[in-house]
Amino acid sequence: MALWKTNKTNVAAQKQILNKCSSFKKKNGVPKGHFAVYVGENKSRYVIPITFLENPMFQRLLQRAEEEFGFNHDMGITLPCDEQDFCSLISMIG
Repeated sequence: MALWKTNKTNVAAQKQILNKCSSFKKKNGVPKGHFAVYVGENKSRYVIPITFLENPMFQRLLQRAEEEFGFNHDMGITLPCDEQDFCSLISMIG
């Protein structure tokens, strides 16, 4: 899977993600500068900083999420990985 390169298309996709996430902030109590994602079979909720959007590994995961689930649903961003893999990823990033 290719890395996201910084271009107008990806910037637009990232803005779409940020806009979607900012709407959740108001009704779900997500702190400013963070967004919620749902991970694993049980759709466990994690609140992560928006700075993760700059990380190539996280960008690949978001690209997979868009391909598998799309970003246009009520629950928030659902990531296509299990919780253990997600926890390993965020420990490497953060």
